[in-house]
Amino acid sequence: MKRVILSVTEDLYTDQRMDKMSLFLHKKGFDVTLVGRCYGDSPKLAPRPYKTKRLRLLFRRGFLFYAEYQFRLLLYLLFKKCDLLVANDLDTLLPNYLVSKWRKKELVYDSHEYFCGELSVVSKPISYKVWHGIEKRCFPKLKTVITVSQSIVDQYEKEYGIRPYLVRNIPPANSFSVTATRKSLQMPENKTVLLLQGAGINEGRGGEEIVQSMQHLPDYHLFIVGEGTVLPQLKEMTKQMQLQDRITFVPRQTPEKLFNYTSLADIGMAIDTDQSTNLRFSLPNKIFDYIKAGTPMVVSNLVERANIVKKYDVGEIASTVTPESIAKAVEKLAIPERLSQCSENCKTAAQELTWENEEKVLEEIYGRFGY
Repeated sequence: MKRVILSVTEDLYTDQRMDKMSLFLHKKGFDVTLVGRCYGDSPKLAPRPYKTKRLRLLFRRGFLFYAEYQFRLLLYLLFKKCDLLVANDLDTLLPNYLVSKWRKKELVYDSHEYFCGELSVVSKPISYKVWHGIEKRCFPKLKTVITVSQSIVDQYEKEYGIRPYLVRNIPPANSFSVTATRKSLQMPENKTVLLLQGAGINEGRGGEEIVQSMQHLPDYHLFIVGEGTVLPQLKEMTKQMQLQDRITFVPRQTPEKLFNYTSLADIGMAIDTDQSTNLRFSLPNKIFDYIKAGTPMVVSNLVERANIVKKYDVGEIASTVTPESIAKAVEKLAIPERLSQCSENCKTAAQELTWENEEKVLEEIYGRFGY
Protein backbone atom coordinates (compact mmCIF):
# COMPACT_ATOMS: atom_id res chain seq x y z
CA MET A 1 0.00 0.00 0.00
CA LYS A 2 1.45 3.35 -1.05
CA ARG A 3 1.67 6.02 1.62
CA VAL A 4 0.67 9.60 0.83
CA ILE A 5 1.00 12.69 3.04
CA LEU A 6 -1.15 15.72 2.28
CA SER A 7 -0.28 18.95 4.08
CA VAL A 8 -2.14 22.22 4.55
CA THR A 9 -1.90 25.15 7.00
CA GLU A 10 -5.56 24.89 8.08
CA ASP A 11 -6.69 23.15 11.29
CA LEU A 12 -8.66 20.55 9.23
CA TYR A 13 -11.94 21.21 11.08
CA THR A 14 -13.91 22.73 8.19
CA ASP A 15 -11.68 22.13 5.15
CA GLN A 16 -14.00 20.18 2.87
CA ARG A 17 -11.59 20.06 -0.08
CA MET A 18 -8.90 18.35 1.97
CA ASP A 19 -11.41 15.88 3.36
CA LYS A 20 -12.66 15.03 -0.15
CA MET A 21 -9.12 14.65 -1.49
CA SER A 22 -8.14 12.43 1.43
CA LEU A 23 -11.26 10.28 1.08
CA PHE A 24 -10.62 9.86 -2.65
CA LEU A 25 -7.07 8.64 -2.06
CA HIS A 26 -8.20 6.43 0.82
CA LYS A 27 -10.83 4.80 -1.40
CA LYS A 28 -8.15 4.18 -4.02
CA GLY A 29 -6.09 2.20 -1.55
CA PHE A 30 -3.53 4.76 -0.40
CA ASP A 31 -2.44 4.91 3.22
CA VAL A 32 -3.41 8.57 3.77
CA THR A 33 -2.15 11.04 6.39
CA LEU A 34 -3.56 14.58 6.32
CA VAL A 35 -1.37 17.12 8.13
CA GLY A 36 -2.56 20.50 9.43
CA ARG A 37 -2.01 22.78 12.40
CA CYS A 38 -3.53 22.94 15.85
CA TYR A 39 -3.90 25.34 18.77
CA GLY A 40 -5.18 24.81 22.28
CA ASP A 41 -8.64 26.04 21.29
CA SER A 42 -8.88 24.14 17.99
CA PRO A 43 -12.04 21.99 17.90
CA LYS A 44 -11.59 18.25 18.18
CA LEU A 45 -11.85 16.39 14.88
CA ALA A 46 -14.50 13.75 14.36
CA PRO A 47 -13.21 10.25 13.49
CA ARG A 48 -12.18 9.85 9.85
CA PRO A 49 -11.27 6.77 7.80
CA TYR A 50 -7.81 8.17 7.13
CA LYS A 51 -5.11 9.38 9.52
CA THR A 52 -4.71 13.01 10.58
CA LYS A 53 -1.83 14.85 12.20
CA ARG A 54 -2.17 18.37 13.56
CA LEU A 55 1.05 20.18 14.42
CA ARG A 56 0.75 22.26 17.60
CA LEU A 57 1.96 25.80 17.04
CA LEU A 58 2.76 28.80 19.21
CA PHE A 59 2.07 31.52 16.63
CA ARG A 60 -1.25 32.14 14.89
CA ARG A 61 -0.50 34.56 12.05
CA GLY A 62 2.09 36.55 10.20
CA PHE A 63 5.76 35.78 9.58
CA LEU A 64 6.29 33.83 12.80
CA PHE A 65 3.34 31.55 12.07
CA TYR A 66 4.53 30.70 8.58
CA ALA A 67 8.16 30.30 9.66
CA GLU A 68 7.18 27.99 12.52
CA TYR A 69 4.84 25.91 10.40
CA GLN A 70 7.35 25.55 7.53
CA PHE A 71 10.02 24.33 9.96
CA ARG A 72 7.71 21.96 11.82
CA LEU A 73 6.33 20.53 8.59
CA LEU A 74 9.82 20.09 7.15
CA LEU A 75 10.92 18.06 10.17
CA TYR A 76 7.76 15.96 10.09
CA LEU A 77 8.09 15.14 6.38
CA LEU A 78 11.79 14.36 6.66
CA PHE A 79 11.27 11.47 9.04
CA LYS A 80 7.81 10.17 8.10
CA LYS A 81 7.60 7.16 5.79
CA CYS A 82 5.86 8.04 2.55
CA ASP A 83 5.78 7.42 -1.20
CA LEU A 84 3.94 10.52 -2.36
CA LEU A 85 3.75 14.10 -1.07
CA VAL A 86 0.86 16.49 -1.76
CA ALA A 87 1.46 20.18 -0.99
CA ASN A 88 -1.68 22.27 -0.71
CA ASP A 89 -1.13 25.96 -1.42
CA LEU A 90 2.13 27.85 -1.60
CA ASP A 91 2.49 28.06 2.18
CA THR A 92 3.26 24.30 2.30
CA LEU A 93 5.14 23.95 -1.00
CA LEU A 94 8.72 24.66 0.06
CA PRO A 95 8.99 21.94 2.78
CA ASN A 96 7.32 19.43 0.46
CA TYR A 97 9.51 20.42 -2.47
CA LEU A 98 12.73 20.13 -0.48
CA VAL A 99 11.80 16.78 1.03
CA SER A 100 10.70 15.42 -2.35
CA LYS A 101 14.16 16.27 -3.72
CA TRP A 102 16.16 15.07 -0.72
CA ARG A 103 14.20 11.82 -0.34
CA LYS A 104 13.47 11.35 -4.08
CA LYS A 105 9.68 11.22 -3.57
CA GLU A 106 6.93 12.13 -6.02
CA LEU A 107 5.25 15.51 -5.42
CA VAL A 108 1.82 16.89 -6.36
CA TYR A 109 1.08 20.59 -5.87
CA ASP A 110 -2.58 21.54 -5.33
CA SER A 111 -2.99 25.33 -5.44
CA HIS A 112 -6.33 26.32 -3.89
CA GLU A 113 -5.93 29.93 -4.99
CA TYR A 114 -3.64 32.26 -6.93
CA PHE A 115 -1.52 32.71 -3.83
CA CYS A 116 0.85 35.46 -5.03
CA GLY A 117 -2.19 37.46 -6.14
CA GLU A 118 -3.83 37.26 -2.72
CA LEU A 119 -4.66 40.66 -1.24
CA SER A 120 -2.77 40.03 2.02
CA VAL A 121 0.34 39.14 -0.02
CA VAL A 122 0.38 41.79 -2.75
CA SER A 123 -0.32 44.56 -0.25
CA LYS A 124 2.94 43.77 1.60
CA PRO A 125 6.05 44.10 -0.59
CA ILE A 126 8.30 41.96 1.63
CA SER A 127 5.67 39.23 1.93
CA TYR A 128 5.15 39.24 -1.82
CA LYS A 129 8.89 39.05 -2.48
CA VAL A 130 9.28 36.03 -0.20
CA TRP A 131 6.30 34.04 -1.49
CA HIS A 132 6.91 34.92 -5.14
CA GLY A 133 10.56 33.92 -4.71
CA ILE A 134 9.51 30.51 -3.38
CA GLU A 135 7.02 30.08 -6.23
CA LYS A 136 9.53 31.06 -8.93
CA ARG A 137 12.07 28.61 -7.54
CA CYS A 138 9.75 25.63 -7.16
CA PHE A 139 6.94 25.96 -9.70
CA PRO A 140 8.93 25.52 -12.96
CA LYS A 141 10.30 22.21 -11.64
CA LEU A 142 6.93 20.73 -10.70
CA LYS A 143 5.59 17.83 -12.75
CA THR A 144 2.00 17.71 -11.45
CA VAL A 145 -0.02 20.81 -10.54
CA ILE A 146 -3.73 21.10 -9.70
CA THR A 147 -5.76 24.25 -9.19
CA VAL A 148 -9.35 25.36 -8.69
CA SER A 149 -10.45 27.72 -11.49
CA GLN A 150 -9.90 28.03 -15.22
CA SER A 151 -8.55 31.57 -14.84
CA ILE A 152 -5.82 30.36 -12.47
CA VAL A 153 -5.01 27.48 -14.84
CA ASP A 154 -4.49 30.00 -17.65
CA GLN A 155 -2.48 32.38 -15.46
CA TYR A 156 -0.03 29.71 -14.30
CA GLU A 157 0.43 28.45 -17.84
CA LYS A 158 1.14 32.00 -18.98
CA GLU A 159 3.71 32.57 -16.22
CA TYR A 160 5.49 29.22 -16.07
CA GLY A 161 4.57 27.28 -19.19
CA ILE A 162 2.99 24.55 -17.05
CA ARG A 163 -0.72 23.85 -17.49
CA PRO A 164 -2.30 22.71 -14.22
CA TYR A 165 -5.15 20.25 -13.99
CA LEU A 166 -8.50 21.83 -13.09
CA VAL A 167 -10.27 20.29 -10.08
CA ARG A 168 -12.98 22.58 -8.72
CA ASN A 169 -14.09 22.42 -5.10
CA ILE A 170 -17.60 21.00 -5.57
CA PRO A 171 -19.66 19.02 -3.02
CA PRO A 172 -20.31 15.31 -3.58
CA ALA A 173 -23.61 14.33 -5.19
CA ASN A 174 -24.76 12.75 -1.94
CA SER A 175 -23.36 14.72 0.96
CA PHE A 176 -25.40 16.26 3.77
CA SER A 177 -29.09 16.40 4.59
CA VAL A 178 -31.13 19.12 6.28
CA THR A 179 -31.73 18.20 9.92
CA ALA A 180 -32.64 21.63 11.35
CA THR A 181 -35.48 24.09 10.88
CA ARG A 182 -35.49 27.85 10.63
CA LYS A 183 -36.91 27.94 14.13
CA SER A 184 -34.13 25.78 15.58
CA LEU A 185 -31.51 27.98 13.90
CA GLN A 186 -33.31 31.16 15.04
CA MET A 187 -33.88 32.22 11.44
CA PRO A 188 -36.93 34.45 10.97
CA GLU A 189 -39.72 32.75 9.06
CA ASN A 190 -41.42 35.97 7.97
CA LYS A 191 -38.44 37.57 6.24
CA THR A 192 -36.24 36.81 3.25
CA VAL A 193 -32.99 35.44 4.70
CA LEU A 194 -29.65 36.31 3.11
CA LEU A 195 -26.55 34.25 3.91
CA LEU A 196 -22.86 35.10 3.76
CA GLN A 197 -20.82 32.03 4.70
CA GLY A 198 -17.14 31.20 4.67
CA ALA A 199 -13.96 30.39 6.54
CA GLY A 200 -12.25 33.45 5.08
CA ILE A 201 -14.55 36.44 5.54
CA ASN A 202 -11.60 38.77 5.12
CA GLU A 203 -10.75 42.09 3.51
CA GLY A 204 -11.95 42.31 -0.07
CA ARG A 205 -14.65 39.66 0.35
CA GLY A 206 -17.51 42.17 0.22
CA GLY A 207 -18.63 41.77 3.83
CA GLU A 208 -18.63 45.50 4.50
CA GLU A 209 -20.69 46.30 1.42
CA ILE A 210 -23.18 43.52 2.17
CA VAL A 211 -23.71 44.82 5.71
CA GLN A 212 -24.17 48.35 4.37
CA SER A 213 -26.67 47.08 1.78
CA MET A 214 -28.97 46.02 4.63
CA GLN A 215 -29.82 49.70 5.13
CA HIS A 216 -31.62 49.45 1.76
CA LEU A 217 -33.27 46.09 2.54
CA PRO A 218 -35.57 46.65 5.55
CA ASP A 219 -37.58 43.46 4.96
CA TYR A 220 -34.55 41.16 4.86
CA HIS A 221 -32.42 39.42 7.48
CA LEU A 222 -28.71 38.68 6.97
CA PHE A 223 -26.90 35.72 8.52
CA ILE A 224 -23.08 35.81 8.52
CA VAL A 225 -21.79 32.32 9.30
CA GLY A 226 -18.07 31.62 9.62
CA GLU A 227 -14.87 33.37 10.55
CA GLY A 228 -12.47 35.92 9.15
CA THR A 229 -10.35 38.97 9.87
CA VAL A 230 -13.07 41.56 9.14
CA LEU A 231 -15.72 40.09 11.44
CA PRO A 232 -14.94 42.53 14.31
CA GLN A 233 -15.35 45.40 11.85
CA LEU A 234 -18.61 43.98 10.50
CA LYS A 235 -20.00 43.63 14.01
CA GLU A 236 -19.04 47.22 14.83
CA MET A 237 -20.65 48.47 11.60
CA THR A 238 -23.81 46.55 12.50
CA LYS A 239 -23.98 48.34 15.86
CA GLN A 240 -23.27 51.76 14.39
CA MET A 241 -26.02 51.36 11.80
CA GLN A 242 -28.36 49.88 14.43
CA LEU A 243 -28.94 46.72 12.42
CA GLN A 244 -28.53 44.23 15.28
CA ASP A 245 -32.11 43.05 14.86
CA ARG A 246 -31.56 42.23 11.17
CA ILE A 247 -28.00 40.88 11.06
CA THR A 248 -27.01 37.71 12.94
CA PHE A 249 -23.45 36.49 13.38
CA VAL A 250 -22.86 32.75 13.79
CA PRO A 251 -19.41 31.23 14.50
CA ARG A 252 -17.98 28.71 12.07
CA GLN A 253 -19.82 25.41 11.86
CA THR A 254 -18.95 21.89 10.82
CA PRO A 255 -19.75 21.26 7.14
CA GLU A 256 -22.81 19.23 8.17
CA LYS A 257 -24.22 22.02 10.33
CA LEU A 258 -23.34 24.72 7.82
CA PHE A 259 -25.38 22.93 5.16
CA ASN A 260 -28.50 23.53 7.26
CA TYR A 261 -27.93 27.30 7.22
CA THR A 262 -27.17 27.18 3.49
CA SER A 263 -30.29 25.20 2.64
CA LEU A 264 -32.67 27.18 4.85
CA ALA A 265 -31.54 30.60 3.60
CA ASP A 266 -33.34 32.19 0.65
CA ILE A 267 -30.36 33.85 -1.06
CA GLY A 268 -26.62 33.21 -0.80
CA MET A 269 -24.10 36.04 -1.14
CA ALA A 270 -20.68 35.89 -2.86
CA ILE A 271 -19.63 39.53 -3.33
CA ASP A 272 -15.84 39.51 -3.55
CA THR A 273 -14.22 42.69 -4.84
CA ASP A 274 -11.72 43.13 -7.67
CA GLN A 275 -8.94 44.31 -5.37
CA SER A 276 -6.46 41.58 -6.30
CA THR A 277 -5.75 39.02 -9.00
CA ASN A 278 -6.64 36.18 -6.65
CA LEU A 279 -10.06 37.65 -5.91
CA ARG A 280 -10.64 38.31 -9.61
CA PHE A 281 -9.86 34.68 -10.50
CA SER A 282 -11.50 33.06 -7.48
CA LEU A 283 -14.27 30.48 -7.68
CA PRO A 284 -15.36 30.22 -4.03
CA ASN A 285 -16.52 26.96 -2.49
CA LYS A 286 -19.69 28.73 -1.39
CA ILE A 287 -20.85 29.07 -5.02
CA PHE A 288 -21.16 25.29 -5.30
CA ASP A 289 -22.45 24.96 -1.74
CA TYR A 290 -25.33 27.29 -2.62
CA ILE A 291 -26.08 25.33 -5.79
CA LYS A 292 -26.00 22.02 -3.92
CA ALA A 293 -28.43 23.43 -1.33
CA GLY A 294 -30.80 24.81 -3.99
CA THR A 295 -30.15 28.36 -2.75
CA PRO A 296 -30.01 31.05 -5.48
CA MET A 297 -27.25 33.61 -5.13
CA VAL A 298 -26.16 37.17 -5.72
CA VAL A 299 -22.54 37.43 -6.88
CA SER A 300 -20.17 40.19 -7.89
CA ASN A 301 -19.23 40.57 -11.55
CA LEU A 302 -15.99 38.57 -11.42
CA VAL A 303 -15.32 36.22 -14.30
CA GLU A 304 -15.43 32.75 -12.70
CA ARG A 305 -18.52 33.16 -10.54
CA ALA A 306 -20.33 35.26 -13.12
CA ASN A 307 -19.78 32.50 -15.70
CA ILE A 308 -21.37 29.91 -13.39
CA VAL A 309 -24.36 32.12 -12.59
CA LYS A 310 -24.96 32.94 -16.25
CA LYS A 311 -24.43 29.40 -17.55
CA TYR A 312 -26.86 27.78 -15.12
CA ASP A 313 -29.08 30.84 -14.38
CA VAL A 314 -28.84 30.35 -10.62
CA GLY A 315 -28.95 33.96 -9.46
CA GLU A 316 -28.17 37.59 -10.18
CA ILE A 317 -24.94 39.48 -10.75
CA ALA A 318 -24.43 42.79 -8.95
CA SER A 319 -23.09 45.26 -11.51
CA THR A 320 -20.76 46.86 -8.96
CA VAL A 321 -19.71 46.10 -5.39
CA THR A 322 -21.67 48.91 -3.76
CA PRO A 323 -24.47 48.69 -1.17
CA GLU A 324 -26.97 50.11 -3.66
CA SER A 325 -26.05 47.69 -6.46
CA ILE A 326 -26.07 44.71 -4.11
CA ALA A 327 -29.51 45.67 -2.74
CA LYS A 328 -30.85 46.10 -6.27
CA ALA A 329 -29.64 42.62 -7.29
CA VAL A 330 -31.11 41.08 -4.11
CA GLU A 331 -34.52 42.65 -4.74
CA LYS A 332 -34.49 41.50 -8.37
CA LEU A 333 -33.70 37.92 -7.34
CA ALA A 334 -36.19 37.93 -4.45
CA ILE A 335 -39.22 38.31 -6.75
CA PRO A 336 -41.04 35.03 -5.92
CA GLU A 337 -41.23 33.71 -9.49
CA ARG A 338 -37.57 34.52 -10.16
CA LEU A 339 -36.41 33.05 -6.85
CA SER A 340 -38.37 29.85 -7.45
CA GLN A 341 -37.00 29.44 -10.99
CA CYS A 342 -33.41 29.97 -9.87
CA SER A 343 -33.88 27.48 -7.04
CA GLU A 344 -35.05 24.86 -9.57
CA ASN A 345 -32.10 25.74 -11.79
CA CYS A 346 -29.77 25.13 -8.83
CA LYS A 347 -31.18 21.63 -8.44
CA THR A 348 -30.62 20.93 -12.13
CA ALA A 349 -27.09 22.34 -12.05
CA ALA A 350 -26.28 20.28 -8.94
CA GLN A 351 -26.78 17.10 -10.96
CA GLU A 352 -23.89 18.11 -13.23
CA LEU A 353 -21.70 19.97 -10.72
CA THR A 354 -20.58 17.11 -8.48
CA TRP A 355 -17.33 16.10 -6.85
CA GLU A 356 -17.69 12.72 -8.55
CA ASN A 357 -17.21 14.44 -11.92
CA GLU A 358 -14.14 16.28 -10.62
CA GLU A 359 -12.76 12.96 -9.39
CA LYS A 360 -12.42 11.82 -13.01
CA VAL A 361 -9.48 14.24 -13.28
CA LEU A 362 -8.03 12.90 -10.05
CA GLU A 363 -8.25 9.39 -11.48
CA GLU A 364 -6.00 10.51 -14.33
CA ILE A 365 -3.55 12.27 -12.00
CA TYR A 366 -3.13 9.75 -9.22
CA GLY A 367 -3.53 6.70 -11.43
CA ARG A 368 -0.03 7.42 -12.69
CA PHE A 369 1.36 6.85 -9.21
CA GLY A 370 -0.37 3.49 -8.82
CA TYR A 371 -3.12 2.57 -6.40
